[in-house]
Amino acid sequence: MRGVSPKGAEAVFRMLGYSPSRRSRRRGRRGRLQGLVQAARVVADLGIPSWKRVGRMARFLRERSVAPPHHRLVRQVFLRALGGIYLIAFTSLGRQVRGLYGSRGILPMKELFSSKRLAALGRERFHLVPSLFWLDSSDETLVRGTRAGQVLSVAVMLGVAPQVSLAALWALYLSYTSAGREFLSFQWDVLLTEMGLLGLLTAPAGLRPGAGRHEPSAAQVALWRALFFRLYLGAGVAKLKSGDQTWRKLTAHSYYYETAPLPTKAGWHAHQLPPKLQKFSTLSTLVVETVAPFLTFAPRRARLLAFGFFSGLQGLIMATGNYGFFNVQSLVLGLWLLDDESLPRFLSRSRLPPAEPRPVWRTLGAWLPAAPLLVLGANELLARFERPRDPPRWLGWLEMQARPLRIVNPYGLFAVMTVRRPEISIEGSDDGETWREYTFRYKVSDPNRAPRQVAPHQPRLDWQMWFAALGSPPSWLLAVVLRLFEGSPDVLKLFARNPFPEHPPRYLRAVLYDYRMTDRETHRSTGAWWRRERLGLYLPPLSLAPSGTNAQLQWHAGE
Repeated sequence: MRGVSPKGAEAVFRMLGYSPSRRSRRRGRRGRLQGLVQAARVVADLGIPSWKRVGRMARFLRERSVAPPHHRLVRQVFLRALGGIYLIAFTSLGRQVRGLYGSRGILPMKELFSSKRLAALGRERFHLVPSLFWLDSSDETLVRGTRAGQVLSVAVMLGVAPQVSLAALWALYLSYTSAGREFLSFQWDVLLTEMGLLGLLTAPAGLRPGAGRHEPSAAQVALWRALFFRLYLGAGVAKLKSGDQTWRKLTAHSYYYETAPLPTKAGWHAHQLPPKLQKFSTLSTLVVETVAPFLTFAPRRARLLAFGFFSGLQGLIMATGNYGFFNVQSLVLGLWLLDDESLPRFLSRSRLPPAEPRPVWRTLGAWLPAAPLLVLGANELLARFERPRDPPRWLGWLEMQARPLRIVNPYGLFAVMTVRRPEISIEGSDDGETWREYTFRYKVSDPNRAPRQVAPHQPRLDWQMWFAALGSPPSWLLAVVLRLFEGSPDVLKLFARNPFPEHPPRYLRAVLYDYRMTDRETHRSTGAWWRRERLGLYLPPLSLAPSGTNAQLQWHAGE
């Protein structure tokens, strides 16, 4: 197989209307013609079938169906899988909630709800931060909330009162994310709130496991497919619009596995692939995320093909990186590309109750919530290209009401590829001379420690440490340092090893390192997965200010 040249990538961008340079109209036409020629060369290099074969494939995908598709079984399988995702999310959060948000945690929720900044907003604060924890945000309540989420998740998985259970799950998870700040601001968190809302709108209203005699309406199926379309096309458009040179030159995957927030062992092996394969995989990702999403609204066989494409993509991402429960979400969301006849035979249809005709009032009623959600979703996607200067007043009002509830959200991971891997090491000392490192559970630290498969669990402190290393010290990192000085047991549980079990250290500092994956030969000879180089201090030595009612940090002049 011949390699894909950077000129071919340039051609793809010109075809999509994202030419890196501005030219005159005449030069622009010439550039587009050259881009088409270069794109054709890319197609030829990749061995894509001729147009006649493409035509035959298109005729095959245009399946003529004489019977309307059914989605009752799809709905049942999806809702139970959604309950499983909620179970993963609440179980993962429950292991960290006290260390992140408890009274002795990094960002105590109690301090947020009692802050003067929110109090000054009056009643508006309840709309901006919609959370049940306004009533009580004690440590015990935060833990009980995750346990309640686990119980409700199991109820959804068993099909017990699915609509009621999903409504409670949506409100409960929104209560955490709306007040969670940095540690609950990931794309899979907002995607779960959006999926949760659509789930309760789609779920049968009965209280027993046998509920669900009516077919999901066309409006409900449209909502799920529109979300699927926005999720993937948004990721592709974000990459194209970012102007990032690694995507334009098809070198993004040469850095991706090495700089992933929490890499895996499979990602280390993928990093060793030759450059030609890295370029091909980068181009494949761009094509899948910018072209394949349109198959969401294609005939049945084309949607089955799209389901295979996206499932394969998510499987590869899951193997080579740890992205919490995002990959599971994306796989489950793809079920709405299918119909009941597409599902495996072992999913017995005999478990479904006898079907009943859907009343007209139910069909019309389903469009009442669906219409504004579809409008908001379309507006969010169009805004990525060119936002109207004077949007209708009603649309602006609708956006303001929906934003705090995380009803419709923008998506687009890795729009700009990180090409270096800085990592922060937190160290403590009793004398300012000998320093000992706090070991994180999953974050890259010891060069000889193999990358781990962590997902679907998401260690949120480890993830945010990756983001922190890319910029200046965030305020929450200083809060981590303060809790380590205090010896907070809840925060220390977030680490794999406490080098000061007897008493907190007198000094703390943060050191910045640059990490690179080793090659196969180095790994065989030394056993090291990484090589690292010290770049300098990220935080200078700190100590606690003497006395005072509130603990404060001060610089230490020892280094």
